Amino acid sequence: MATETTGTILDKIVAARRAAVDHRKRVLPQIALRMAVERGSPLPVRDFRGALARSGLRAIAEIKKASPSRGLLRADFAPAILAPQLEQAGAAALSVLTEEEFFQGALEYLKQARGAASIPLLRKDFLFDPWQVWESRAAGADSFLLIAAILDEALLRDLVTLGRSLGMEPLVEVHNRAELNRALGAGAAIVGVNNRDLRTFQVDLATSLELIEAIPDEVVAVAESGLRTRAEMERLAAAGFDAFLIGETLMTAPDPGAALRVLLEGPGA
Repeated sequence: MATETTGTILDKIVAARRAAVDHRKRVLPQIALRMAVERGSPLPVRDFRGALARSGLRAIAEIKKASPSRGLLRADFAPAILAPQLEQAGAAALSVLTEEEFFQGALEYLKQARGAASIPLLRKDFLFDPWQVWESRAAGADSFLLIAAILDEALLRDLVTLGRSLGMEPLVEVHNRAELNRALGAGAAIVGVNNRDLRTFQVDLATSLELIEAIPDEVVAVAESGLRTRAEMERLAAAGFDAFLIGETLMTAPDPGAALRVLLEGPGA
């Protein structure tokens, strides 16, 4: 962990997550998790980076029950039903929220989605400990989120390296130039630009447009948060983004699969 505590929502989430992880580590030590992965029969890793690097509009569809800014997003929340719907609608990959207190997520939701869909799964959470990376692999994740705002470059590099050793290429999320430099310095191969400032939860699509020119061509660039229309996706694709993470727009739609199909194929889909 590296950034200073300022009393923001992000700080509160990370503090709560640290307490939860400390408890879980006492119940299930890292050596036990590591043995489960290395000696057991873990699910094969699906190619998350490859799924995002294909041609066309590529969407990471997010399965998320709630958020700190908007509260409950979807009352009829069933990952085992949502996952195949979104896959059939054209999602290149899925993102599953697993943070319990602020997003009403659960690692079990990722396991349910994994059993119901064949596309790669990203674990969306607040990761800062190698134990969490081993936990992600044991649960069947194909990738995991690393938030540059809460990690220094050395820890970021260590977590990226650990993920790759397990076959998982992480998505490193940034919000400004300093975080982007830290992500690239740590060797990130997938960079997500979050249009939502996690310290204020304000959304501005200009964030993606400001940072895309500084992301090398060989790095997969993902635009995150606030995307609601196909026109926005096309504009960001023209600017250089390879994929788009879309969550609340889908989770608040009556039919998430139909909503994703419209974004990917147009109004006539």
